[in-house]
Amino acid sequence: MKTALVQLSVSDDPAANLPITLAHIENAASQGAAFVLLPEVANCISTSRRHQQEVLQSEEDDITLAALRGAAANHSIWLLIGSLALKTEDPDGRFANRSFLIDPEGQIAARYDKIHMFDVQINETETFRESSSYRPGTQAVVAKTPFANIGMSVCYDVRFPELYQKLVGAGAQIITVPAAFSPVTGAAHWHSLLRARAIETGCYVLAPAQTGEHASALHKTRHTYGHALAVSPWGEVLIDAECEEGIYMFDLDMEHVSNARAKVPSLKHKREFKGP
Repeated sequence: MKTALVQLSVSDDPAANLPITLAHIENAASQGAAFVLLPEVANCISTSRRHQQEVLQSEEDDITLAALRGAAANHSIWLLIGSLALKTEDPDGRFANRSFLIDPEGQIAARYDKIHMFDVQINETETFRESSSYRPGTQAVVAKTPFANIGMSVCYDVRFPELYQKLVGAGAQIITVPAAFSPVTGAAHWHSLLRARAIETGCYVLAPAQTGEHASALHKTRHTYGHALAVSPWGEVLIDAECEEGIYMFDLDMEHVSNARAKVPSLKHKREFKGP
């Protein structure tokens, strides 16, 4: 199954980002991709909560979601919208960081709200407090499709292996990790974390990513690491997009999942034990 990771460098203007994203999807579909994956916050990256309040929309009204559902239907593809930043009805005004799996008819097959919030101080100049703007999800999700069971996650989730054990325990064969990773932590940990999640679960790990400097006319800009990755169930890096925007194609072969699990059947060797 031809599959495409899309690496983006979105701005804080959803309307300006959308035509670029649609063009990448069309390009991937024209090259035969039947499954296309977009990165985290594909509609808008902004460091200003006030600006987000002005430009973000609810799921029901979001122009990006509507257009991407139309693109999936037009091209008859499966489309992972890595995530969209969306308004919610929460009393504190926090947004949702929500991933969507869209089927070839343009219907929403699954949705997942990012569970783990990126609240860290990386150094003296780089601090993130994701939970101040986004409310965490509470439900892990495995989407069943005709070609594979897909365990959904987003970015910082990758640091929490217990989530992935629950996903594979529920039947996941592919794990998606769309991201907008920090350049500092990306350089240190990105490849290692994704390969580890693939090896310990025997799943494909597919991680479309945001890259570079994200344009903003009025607010502080943000930078992301890039390096969209496709990792085989054996832990091999099949695709590394490095830092360039674009589409990155590879062949998804689900036999590699069963082969990897047969070689090292660790999922069958789990034992209950008492804590220290």
